[in-house]
Amino acid sequence: MLLIMLLAWAGGAAWWYRVPLENRVRAKLEVIAPTLIAKPVPDPEKYKILTKDLERWRADLAKRHAKAGNAKERAVVEADARVILERALPAMMRCWLGTRWDFNGTAKGPGQGKIACGYFVATVLKDAGFKLDRYQLARQPAQNILRSFVPKKSCELSVDEDYQQFAAKVGKREPGVYVIGLDTHVAFIVVRDGGFRFIHSSGSRPWCVVDESPDEAGVLQRSSWRMLGNLTAEPAVIRHWLKTDKIVVQGT
Repeated sequence: MLLIMLLAWAGGAAWWYRVPLENRVRAKLEVIAPTLIAKPVPDPEKYKILTKDLERWRADLAKRHAKAGNAKERAVVEADARVILERALPAMMRCWLGTRWDFNGTAKGPGQGKIACGYFVATVLKDAGFKLDRYQLARQPAQNILRSFVPKKSCELSVDEDYQQFAAKVGKREPGVYVIGLDTHVAFIVVRDGGFRFIHSSGSRPWCVVDESPDEAGVLQRSSWRMLGNLTAEPAVIRHWLKTDKIVVQGT
C-alpha cells in the first residue's frame, strides 16, 4: 500500500512540475487570492475635496465664459471646461469603488449606504455640478438618462452586436466621459488613450461600484442593447455645467 501511495504521489508531482510555472502560480492564486487581494474601499474624504475643487474650477470658468467677447473666446473656455470634467469625473467615480450595490440603493456619497446603478450615475453628475434632480433622473430608463444630456442624433445604438466588435469600436472613439444604457442597466464609460474603462454600480458579482477593463466588463458583454453618448463632447452639456442651467430630465 505504501508503495502504491508513493507511486501515486510521484506521478502527481511529476505532472505538477510539467505544468508551466505561470500556470502553477495562477492555480495557487485562485485558491489564496480572496485573502491576498484587497477590495477597493470607498473614499468619501477625497470625494469631498474633488467636488469642492471642481466647483471652484466651474465658478472660475463660468466667469471667463461670461466675459468672453465672441464665440471663439467662449469656445476656448468650453474646451478648458471639457478638459477639467474629463479629469475630474472619473476621479470622482473611483471614490465610490467598493460601495455596495442595491436595486433600491440611494446613497448620497461614497460608502454612505448602498447605491443602484441609476443613482450612481445621477449622483456623480449632480455632485460634479450639474443642476439636476437626482431622484427624477435615477428613476428613468437608461435611454432617458442619456437623452437628458445628449441629443438623439449624437447617441449611437447597437443591438445584438458582437461584443469584441463593439468594444474595439468604443476603444477608438473620441476620448471623453460617456453614459451607456444597457438592457437593464446604466453606467459610465471613460474613453482615453485608445481604450476604455467601464465604471458602474454592478448588480452582478462583486455587487458594488467597480472600475472594469473591457475584458472584465461582464455586464457590458452580456447586454444585447447598448446606447452610448459622449457627455463631455457636447458643447451644450458643457454650457449647462458652466451656467448651472437646470437639466430637464427626459420622461418626467
